[in-house]
Amino acid sequence: MSTIREQALACRDAARVVVALGSEAKRALLRDMAAALEAQSVAVLAANVEDMRQAAAKGVQGAMLDRLRLDEARVAGIAGALREVAELPDPVGVTTRHETRPNGLSVERVRIPLGVIAMIYEARPNVTADAAALCLMAGNAVILRGGSEAIHSNLAIAAALHAALRAHGVPEAAVTVLQDLSREAMVELLQLVDIVDLAIPRGGEGLIRFVAEHARVPVIKHYKGVCHLYVDRSADPALALDLLIDGKTSRPGVCNALETLLVHRDVAEAFLPRATQALRERGVELRGDERSRALVPDMRAATDDDYAAEFLDLILAVRVVDDLDTAIAHIRRHGSDHTEVIATADEAAAQRFVQAIRSAVVMVNASSRFSDGGELGLGAEIGISTTRLHAYGPMGAEALTVERFVVRGEGQVRHPQSRM
Repeated sequence: MSTIREQALACRDAARVVVALGSEAKRALLRDMAAALEAQSVAVLAANVEDMRQAAAKGVQGAMLDRLRLDEARVAGIAGALREVAELPDPVGVTTRHETRPNGLSVERVRIPLGVIAMIYEARPNVTADAAALCLMAGNAVILRGGSEAIHSNLAIAAALHAALRAHGVPEAAVTVLQDLSREAMVELLQLVDIVDLAIPRGGEGLIRFVAEHARVPVIKHYKGVCHLYVDRSADPALALDLLIDGKTSRPGVCNALETLLVHRDVAEAFLPRATQALRERGVELRGDERSRALVPDMRAATDDDYAAEFLDLILAVRVVDDLDTAIAHIRRHGSDHTEVIATADEAAAQRFVQAIRSAVVMVNASSRFSDGGELGLGAEIGISTTRLHAYGPMGAEALTVERFVVRGEGQVRHPQSRM
């Protein structure tokens, strides 16, 4: 087996082939990747069965097991995401700004690929295809380091993608899947500053902190998703309840699920018992402050840690607040800059919430579950950044490019007196 550095160098060489592909060539490649994945779905599902068996034997459960599991519908969804990315606008070569300076210089800002992306992730086999598609559409090559719990699934998906790469004359190294899953190999990858242009970790908080602490290459970070729904005094109760149920119960083990409910005191007496009944019917455990428990006496008492927790489960922290500013202060203290939601019929309150909350995604009268690259028009999503770098929020193909300056002149020099 090649060393980590050798594999990374091969990936960098492949990136030079990818960057030369035109838009239509990339689209055809991604469509054929989707077709190859569908053609090999039986092998992919068989590999996933083995991963699920081994994970269950190791005691993996809950959200992690759900993220690992594939079925025919999910494989079809992965293929669909590949096709969606194929139809996205190609960000490479796009001129985002053009101006002519007083001295006649033409100054353009043009998007170019980053180069080599290192994707480090846990449990989610779909990331293997999603990351490959988005990196290729943005003109990059990618090194995929998945978790040991998904190794069979990841390799089976990669085998399908490699078949399409070969058919299009693109080196398989453009989508490199590491089989050395040791921590030492990961650290070596994260320190290849002369080869790797960006690392994107996607998984639990422990993995992301490990990557951030050991990397010498730039890292996009997203530690956790502590997402809030604030029900304002003017909110439509039925609308707010729909947002709450969808945000908390549709898929509790994902980072855009709601973890805390904040309710304005003027509507708490009417809204909170109704919300409690609806949530408990769906198996949700509530943990509230004293004012919440005064309205729902059998609610479990919340601790300060509960308000900072990403439960990834059917558990919800609840607090009654005096006003909008108190809700904002709570979110600033306990939030994770991921996604925050306000339910309100007051446009001024909505605007105040949007301006005051600095999270990557802010929703007004819409479910937190829309905080997803696919739902926001990015096609597949390679991750979400809560780090204010070149990308903030859900990341699609455009976030895997950077702007550079292209300057065109007619012999202009900065200091004319320097001419001989």
